[in-house]
Amino acid sequence: MGQNSIELTDANFEEVVLKSDKPVLVDFWAEWCGPCLMIGPSIEEIAGEVSGKAVVGKLNVDNNPQVSSTFGIRSIPTLLVFKNGQVVDKHVGAAAKNALMAKLMNHVTAE
Repeated sequence: MGQNSIELTDANFEEVVLKSDKPVLVDFWAEWCGPCLMIGPSIEEIAGEVSGKAVVGKLNVDNNPQVSSTFGIRSIPTLLVFKNGQVVDKHVGAAAKNALMAKLMNHVTAE
């Protein structure tokens, strides 16, 4: 299983997510969270499928409290879609891959 997503941290979040010229799906997760681990493979598949059109990143909430706090992450998994540095969509809890893909693709500009 390849790692297609980008590992996000408090240090690189602004550069990778907020300054991105493409939509970004961010998966807020933790290693002890069962539902997070359940959707992990789907997140990686989405990352591979949208390569070049969008960015997919994972942020471990235990290791990166600053970003988690900034966006009010209280339960995980929480998935946020960012566009032009703003949150444009949100999903809390596990979700089917196609539902998450649809949320992200809603914000991908057709070339």
